Amino acid sequence: MKKMIAALMAALILLSACGSAWAEQEARKLETAADADEWAAAFLGEHPEELEGAWAMTEELKTAIAGMGGLQGLAASLKQMGTPEKVEPAHEGEIQGYKAFYIPVAFSVMPFDIVLTVQDGTIAGISTGAYSGGGEEGTESDTFDSIALNLPVPGLGELPGILTVPKGEGPFPAVVLIHGSGSSDRDETVGSLKPFRDLAEGLAEKGIAVYRFDKRSYVFGTAMMANRQLTLYDESIEDAVNAVQLLAKQDRIDPARIFVLGHSLGGNAVPAIARELEKADVKACGFVMMAASPRPLDVLMREQYDYLYSLMPEVTAEQQAEKDAIFAELDRLRDMDALTEDDTVLNVPASYWKWLSAYDILQAAEEIKEPVLLLQGEEDYQVTMEDFGIWQETLGGKENRTLISYPGLVHCFVPGLKTEGSAVYAREGRVDSRVIADIAAFVEKTVK
Repeated sequence: MKKMIAALMAALILLSACGSAWAEQEARKLETAADADEWAAAFLGEHPEELEGAWAMTEELKTAIAGMGGLQGLAASLKQMGTPEKVEPAHEGEIQGYKAFYIPVAFSVMPFDIVLTVQDGTIAGISTGAYSGGGEEGTESDTFDSIALNLPVPGLGELPGILTVPKGEGPFPAVVLIHGSGSSDRDETVGSLKPFRDLAEGLAEKGIAVYRFDKRSYVFGTAMMANRQLTLYDESIEDAVNAVQLLAKQDRIDPARIFVLGHSLGGNAVPAIARELEKADVKACGFVMMAASPRPLDVLMREQYDYLYSLMPEVTAEQQAEKDAIFAELDRLRDMDALTEDDTVLNVPASYWKWLSAYDILQAAEEIKEPVLLLQGEEDYQVTMEDFGIWQETLGGKENRTLISYPGLVHCFVPGLKTEGSAVYAREGRVDSRVIADIAAFVEKTVK
C-alpha cells in the first residue's frame, strides 16, 4: 500500500521512542539545526557508533536502539535505500509539542527525511518522514486557487489542509482525499512523488474542487502512538467524515456534490467511511477507491516483502534476519485473541490489527448506495491485479460500480514497471492524465 514502503523496507522502520521521563545525561545537547546537521553527518558516515554517548538520548531510546544493534545497526539498515547522494540542511519544526529537526536525505533509491525528536536537547525519537527537500512544491495557476483550510480534530487540535478550488464563484463539486497507510502529508508524498497534489491540481483544472490535509498520524503521531485503543477509525475514517461536513460549509462548494476518494489503505477505508457518512448530516454522493485491496493487510505485507526481496541480486544474512524478524511479528496475528491491549505488532497497537481483522470490506463495499469508481494500476506490486480480480468478481457488472485498470501504471498511478520495485518512487513523476480524466468523468456523470 502507499506508504507501505515505510513498513516494507526495514530501513524505514527506524523508531520513535518519545517518553515522558527524560533521562539526565552527561552528553552533548542537540539544540539547533546546526547540531542536527552535525549529528546526521556522523550517522551517515563510516562510524555512526561514535554518536553513542556523545549526544544526550532518553533511556527509552537507548534501549530501543540497542535492540537494533545500536546506531551502527540502525544506519546499516538504511543501505537498502542506497547511498546518501545529497543531504540538505536540517530545519526545525514541531511534533505534538516536541521540538523536531527534519533532515532531508536524497538516497539513491528513495529520498526521505530523517526526523530527530528532542526535548530540552535530549534526543527522544529517531524516525522517518516525507521528503521535504528539493525546493518549494507550490504551483501558481490561472485556473484554480489554493486556500488554507484546516480540519478540526476532536481532542487534539487541527490538521493543516488546502482546498484547491477552480476560479469563479461556483458552487463546484468537490473531492475529499484520504491517505494510504503510514504517516503522510497532505500531498501523500512518497519519495519524489506527490500524488495527492497531482490529483488536486489536475481535477481543479477540470472544474472540480479538491480538499487534502495532513494525516492525523503525521501531525499527532506521538499522541496516537500512546493510544492502545487505536483503530483505522481514529486514524482516517473520522477525519474523512468531518472533512465532508467541513467542505459542505464552504461558499464555493456544492454540499450536494461531495465525493470521497481513498488511495491504498485509504481506499480500503472507503466502505467504512460510507457507513459512517450514513449517520452524518452531509453525505457523499459518490466514492473513488484507488489501489484498494480486499485482502488482509498482513497478507499483502508478506507478498510485498517477498517480492522486494526477490528483486535483490543477493540477500545478505543481515537482510534475511530482518525479513525473518518481520515475518515472525506478522505470525503473531494468527492468534488475535492472544494479543493483549498493551501488545503491538510491528509497532502498531493490537487494537488496530483487530479492527482490520473484523472489517468485512467486501460486504461493506456491496452495501454502498452511492456510485463507486474503483481504479487499479496493472504494474502495482503493492496492491496487485489479483486484488483487482477479486473486486471484479464482487462488484463487476453491478449497477453504479465502475472498475478500470491501467497498463503501465504503478501504485501511485504514475508510469513505471512492477520490476522497478521501490525505485520508481525515487524519480519525478505525476499521476497519469488518464486517471484524472476518468475521475473527472465519473464526477461529471454522477452529479448530472
